[in-house]
Amino acid sequence: MSDQTTTQTLDVRGMRKPDKHPTIFATFRDLAVGEAFVLVNDHDPKHLHDEFEAEWPAGYDWEYLNQEVRDWRIRITRRSSTPMPRALGRADELGGTPGADGAVWRLSARDRDLDASVLEVDAGVALEPHRGPGCDVLVTVLSGAGVLVTEVGQLVLTAGELVHIPAGATRGVTAGDEGLRVLLVQQRRQELKLGL
Repeated sequence: MSDQTTTQTLDVRGMRKPDKHPTIFATFRDLAVGEAFVLVNDHDPKHLHDEFEAEWPAGYDWEYLNQEVRDWRIRITRRSSTPMPRALGRADELGGTPGADGAVWRLSARDRDLDASVLEVDAGVALEPHRGPGCDVLVTVLSGAGVLVTEVGQLVLTAGELVHIPAGATRGVTAGDEGLRVLLVQQRRQELKLGL
């Protein structure tokens, strides 16, 4: 580990709260493997630690150096050049409360090139045909069944089906009697939607 006298110190006590975590992660990303910085904070940054666990599991070390009121010091060391591969769960079990766009799960890693989400469409619901985003979308049907409506026809969707939707292609969906649950993967963009 780096010696404390040669390790960079980042004191975030005077920063605005919205600036703290982005600054800390930017400082971490600038480290070479094996390098460290000492974070100085006015409290135990438990939520920051949770973010490191989610974003960089096994790719960092977290060592408390001081735990006094208004003077918490943690040495954060970079152990890997990139975030480590990690299991996110079983695709057929990912879920939660649907958002406004129908997503019950979405990939949330801070630094990523992909967007991914699991969408649920209730039985019999039809999503009107619309022109898709400016990038390709890969759709995996996790459960249920339905129909993908295209510009010139239809594709039957059943569990296990893998569908490529080219950039800009017109698409709509009608869920079958059991509803439809799909995993969507595409290049990262501002929002990932099937058409809700």
